[in-house]
Amino acid sequence: MSRSLELRQVGEGSCAVALTDGPVLWHYQYQPDTPAAESPRPFIHPLYSIDGDVLTNWRPNDHPWHHGLSLTLTVVNDVNFWGGPSHRAADGYQWREDQGVQEHAGWVRQLPGLLVETVLWRDPRQDGRVLIEEERALATDASGDGWSLRWTSQLRNVSGEPLTCHNYHSLGGLEGSHYTGLQFRGARGLLDQHGDETVGLVGESGVREAAALHGQPARWLEWHTQHDGSLRRTKVRFTSPTGPIPWFVRPADPLVAFAPHREQTWVLAVDETRELDHLMHFQRA
Repeated sequence: MSRSLELRQVGEGSCAVALTDGPVLWHYQYQPDTPAAESPRPFIHPLYSIDGDVLTNWRPNDHPWHHGLSLTLTVVNDVNFWGGPSHRAADGYQWREDQGVQEHAGWVRQLPGLLVETVLWRDPRQDGRVLIEEERALATDASGDGWSLRWTSQLRNVSGEPLTCHNYHSLGGLEGSHYTGLQFRGARGLLDQHGDETVGLVGESGVREAAALHGQPARWLEWHTQHDGSLRRTKVRFTSPTGPIPWFVRPADPLVAFAPHREQTWVLAVDETRELDHLMHFQRA
């Protein structure tokens, strides 16, 4: 049975979804004030387990452009929406002042269980030219011994020209660096460094080795974690409702991304709309 939810405004440009008369489940920073070099975008952080343990990390010292749970396409034409330095085959990673911006343009719907907004993906180098107009839906359900979040994005090319979406694997041959899509940057407590075989990643096929999970198409994978302090355990399941995708996994950072493509580029034709659909369930373990 689903528990009731409420939507709370938390300062300017931020809201939260909480259990009615209960704890907050997640905060949405829809108008964040983050540095331009990090490709500013709306993000979810902090995101909590049903028992109140923090599951996400924001601006970690190893990669400050990792912003909790956020949607990116690494490179759209030559605009970096992932953040940080951009990689090219000729000269590797360089700071190129090519970072894009995702801008909250308004709410379509604001309900506790369903937030729908318009997000504009802009190229600041061209007077804020809009490349992509996104309708983003964030649906929350709290039932059983956990809760779930479904993040669905309708991406429409409004630039007037075809848009080629790259990752650094497809663009410059950087082996294994096919990161793109919805990224979940986890809290440090997701790290598995104490020899407990019940803590760590597990794939749809039962595989636990990161090298076997990274880049391999699957419908879902899970992260089993134990939290610092409380020592409670949470199982996070990442599911691609539309079918197998090549997951991007970095256990040591820790990070999971729903990567919509790997070796091949991904082209959005003029006025084409493409949907990205993601489901996450956070359950007591």
